Amino acid sequence: MDGVAVGAVVTVVCVLLVLRSGLRVINQVERGVVFRFGKALPGHRQPGITLLIPVADRMRKVNVQVATLPIPTQEGITRDNVSVKVDAVVYYRVVDPARAAIEVQDYAFAVGQVAQSSLRSIIGKSDLDDLLSDRERLHEGLALMIDSPAAGWGVHIDRVEIKDVQLPESLKRSMSRQAEAERERRARVITADGEFQAAQQLANASRIMADTPEAMQLRLLQTVVEVAAEKNSTLVMPFPVELLRYFDRAARQFDQPQEQDPAAGNLPEQRSLGE
Repeated sequence: MDGVAVGAVVTVVCVLLVLRSGLRVINQVERGVVFRFGKALPGHRQPGITLLIPVADRMRKVNVQVATLPIPTQEGITRDNVSVKVDAVVYYRVVDPARAAIEVQDYAFAVGQVAQSSLRSIIGKSDLDDLLSDRERLHEGLALMIDSPAAGWGVHIDRVEIKDVQLPESLKRSMSRQAEAERERRARVITADGEFQAAQQLANASRIMADTPEAMQLRLLQTVVEVAAEKNSTLVMPFPVELLRYFDRAARQFDQPQEQDPAAGNLPEQRSLGE
């Protein structure tokens, strides 16, 4: 009886050890792909505790989180023949763990290589202005180029972004001079436009003052007030305004009889001819 009990205990212990060796824990951010005698089982194991058949089963864990893959700096020539260096970053995640574990040996390395070749291709198809200002369209095109082969590996490309575009120093200086010249041109145009508008207003004011002498006198008085407000200026007026008005009226009265004399002198001559 003792030998039977000991054998039973040993058997139970061996079974527990075998079961213990077949227990696996899958984290929440992982999925398990099980290979039984080298052949992948359909589907994948969910997070939690899973049981494998010892010796027969082998499990590979695949991370399904969004991964960040920086693309090394790629040097290329744009469509308008400008040499640039561009680096980017790819955000991707595994949507089919079984295909990611079977179809490609290392999906992260494969995505990185496709991203580098796609980035060089997008540089050659784009202009420099597109790389600097129209990046959203380039991001969409680059993501589509990378996602096309990655979809067969069970990988989905969430987003691709161009981080930096490095330009040659000579081109940077040329662009800065161009921007400075453009700002100077706008400044000159604005100054000329202001002078043109001021000249128009001065011309309108001069016409109004010519038609209305009182406006000229009011402007003269306003100028006197403005000059008198400054303590460091002295204004000398040899004639008062009323005296100028008196001379103006006297000149008008003196000119009116002279204009009528020729007409009055012609009347006796016409009568003498008539007679």
